[in-house]
Amino acid sequence: MNEVLRQERKFLLSMQQKMRFEAQLDAFLHQDRHNGKEGSYIVRSLYFDTLRDRDYQEKMDGVEMRRKLRLRIYSPDAPTALLEMKQKQGSNQLKRSLEMKIEDAKRLASGDYEPLIGYKEDFAAECFAVMKRDTYLPRTIVEYRRKAYVVPENSIRITLDGQIRALEGHTSAFFEENPGLYPVLEPWKVILEIKYNYFLLSYVRDIIRSCNQNEISMSKYCMARKLTLN
Repeated sequence: MNEVLRQERKFLLSMQQKMRFEAQLDAFLHQDRHNGKEGSYIVRSLYFDTLRDRDYQEKMDGVEMRRKLRLRIYSPDAPTALLEMKQKQGSNQLKRSLEMKIEDAKRLASGDYEPLIGYKEDFAAECFAVMKRDTYLPRTIVEYRRKAYVVPENSIRITLDGQIRALEGHTSAFFEENPGLYPVLEPWKVILEIKYNYFLLSYVRDIIRSCNQNEISMSKYCMARKLTLN
């Protein structure tokens, strides 16, 4: 199990701002090794929520202590998946991850959480108890293309996420090559995220300020749910 406690900030950029900002990042920061030859990579998540969409509602209402549960893969034919729980704690985000066999992840995607009992990690038992007790259901698939930059100091990570698409309801398509996703954000807009421990280094902070945009709080999951629930 992997556990990370960090702070997060988000900004919405136009394509013009993204290109200018990306040039600065390319000049001063190291690219994440997962960017590969194409310069970016696919992230696909399946989000779970309670019968009454409590996690979505708490996020929209700005509840201080809240959680989010999701499965994550980086390729439809990946041999494993990550079960992740993100918990908001004041200004910090606690993220815990459990690597799962793909056959177990497919059962979770269908609403069967019994495979979690077979994992020895305490986090697996906690997820099983929470998902059964609070009647969690697989809700929404969200996929986007990400370009990431890293700074080792304070575990700083900067990402540019575009081509954000989703699918509500047909969650069994999570592992399909082409699950039939629809856009939830204009294709000329990009979400910039900055994640870090403790504080931002001054030169990174100066680069961030240059984007000259207001912060946003809306998550990609909420963007997708808001579109369909409305």
